[in-house]
Amino acid sequence: YELLLKLGLDLCVPIEKRNIARPSPQPSPQRGEGDFVVHSIGGGVLMACLAPTISRDEVESLAQGIVAWHKELAPAGDTTCVFRDSAFADDVAKTNLAAILEQAGIQNVRSL
Repeated sequence: YELLLKLGLDLCVPIEKRNIARPSPQPSPQRGEGDFVVHSIGGGVLMACLAPTISRDEVESLAQGIVAWHKELAPAGDTTCVFRDSAFADDVAKTNLAAILEQAGIQNVRSL
């Protein structure tokens, strides 16, 4: 909720949650368990994924899932996507995710 306040969103805005499947399991010490949980706040004005790990191999499926849901929601204003900075395996994973989202029209990508 602190994030909502920092971004100037009302605490009464609707919050939805959706699971986005990780790609097929591959042996990797950086791979997280289960699906990515993505939250949509205010009808897609803010989208947040606070997964503990995001590997290079998982970036594409996560980004495509967010883009597809974003298109369904069709928010009225600009969308901000927020991720946990420590979740990314490396800077390449973070840069690739931001680039895919920006190509789909989501210009505000932040990591905290």
